Amino acid sequence: MPGPIQSIERAAAILRLLARGSGRLGVVEIAESLELAKGTAHGILRTLAGVGFVEQDRDTGKYQLGAALLHLGSSYLDVNELRSRAINWADALAARSGEAVRIGAPLEGRVLVVHHVFRPDDSPQTLDVGAMLPLHATALGKVLLAYDAALLASWRAAGPEAYTRRTLPPAAVTRALAEVRRAGWAAERGEMVPGEAGIAAPIRGHGGIVVGAIGVSGAEDRICEPSGHPKSRLLEQVRDAARAVSRDVVASR
Repeated sequence: MPGPIQSIERAAAILRLLARGSGRLGVVEIAESLELAKGTAHGILRTLAGVGFVEQDRDTGKYQLGAALLHLGSSYLDVNELRSRAINWADALAARSGEAVRIGAPLEGRVLVVHHVFRPDDSPQTLDVGAMLPLHATALGKVLLAYDAALLASWRAAGPEAYTRRTLPPAAVTRALAEVRRAGWAAERGEMVPGEAGIAAPIRGHGGIVVGAIGVSGAEDRICEPSGHPKSRLLEQVRDAARAVSRDVVASR
């Protein structure tokens, strides 16, 4: 098995040092604290600054943590708080519905699955936590697109991919998102994987801002009526779970 990569270990040590300090640190201070050559410390700092993980003060030349790293930290905390607030409700939804439950949040133009509860039977299933799903071809993604104008703009600029013959083209997605905003929930039927369907509803934080989505997914004949409309029982269960998680998210602040 390959060993640790020294340059990454050193970069992590510099970030920890800056996080622990009360102010900015210079190259010499960082090098001496970590017993690094000045040139080595400077090279690592220059690389970290290039990706926004550290920032250099123009007047003093000293370094501090950068906005990009702080944003990553905030995103990590937000995603994990969302997951922690939703776990119990997701478990209950899986038990009530008999279907798999996923919780999603937006990340890099896709849906990050932050929690996944297996369908409560003995069938073989694959854990989806950490999976990145398409926004326009999943119920979770449609919810996120419907309530985030910036996310929608970046999705349009990237250009959607067709996964099946049922994947909606851009104009149809726009109409579907308007319906999501009107109805307060989203559905998909065979748009990412043939024969699979899903229902999702928004998780809201303070001020009603949508911070994630929760939904069920499974075989199309279990999720949908013969007409293609989501089964009313499942739809109500998903919406009830989304409202419950939303209350917990708001109450936690």
